[in-house]
Amino acid sequence: MASSYSTRSLFYLLFLSFSFIPTHSTTFEILNNCPYTVWAAASPGGGRGLDHGQTWNLSVNPGTTSGRIWGRTGCNFDASGHGDCLTGNCTGGLECTGWGTPPNTLAEFALNQFTNLDFYDISLVDGFNIPMDITPLNSKCAKSSCTADINGQCPKVLKVPGGCNNPCTLFKTDEYCCFKGPGSCAPTAYSRFFLVRCPDAYSFPRDGPTTTFICPTGSNYRVVFCPSRSSLVNLEMPASL
Repeated sequence: MASSYSTRSLFYLLFLSFSFIPTHSTTFEILNNCPYTVWAAASPGGGRGLDHGQTWNLSVNPGTTSGRIWGRTGCNFDASGHGDCLTGNCTGGLECTGWGTPPNTLAEFALNQFTNLDFYDISLVDGFNIPMDITPLNSKCAKSSCTADINGQCPKVLKVPGGCNNPCTLFKTDEYCCFKGPGSCAPTAYSRFFLVRCPDAYSFPRDGPTTTFICPTGSNYRVVFCPSRSSLVNLEMPASL
């Protein structure tokens, strides 16, 4: 009898859990506010070229994890969408598949996770190429952003055409990449360079919890490239592009 009651209770709890999982998709409004074309990319989602002021509305399924949105610069695609980009390049050409090649600023997200929460952040773990922010649209949840002139101030050893590498990409050691898990690495002078300029963003793989933001599931989000006009002073398209 006890076993039967426990089984019924378990099925009831599972029913309640699944009954509260949203069935509608989440919309990401991706806006290019940069004074140059940005080829937006998303995983899942693909890609699209955005001139200044253009928007791409992307629908993402509930329960999606390890999602990311980024911008590609210096792209050259033919009529069939084949081609490459200077920063943020990915397989699939214009219709991007997989993840981008560093350096690329990332808006990361995981939707409808435990206790019906969305998790999102701006990450510099893959370096920086374009200032970005991500903002929940229909809630009072906080915005995550990185709008500093990282490219203009990038340490010489990390600087590449069109962007600024994270040291993990360059050195590929546990000191910077935290390959051995929690406690295997700590902030470095390079990660502090990113952290000081963008305190809301992930600066290295084991950054603190203050760089992860949460919002109740059901919100939609806006991702903006070059969100702050004041951040554009030194962010015109580099001559190398």
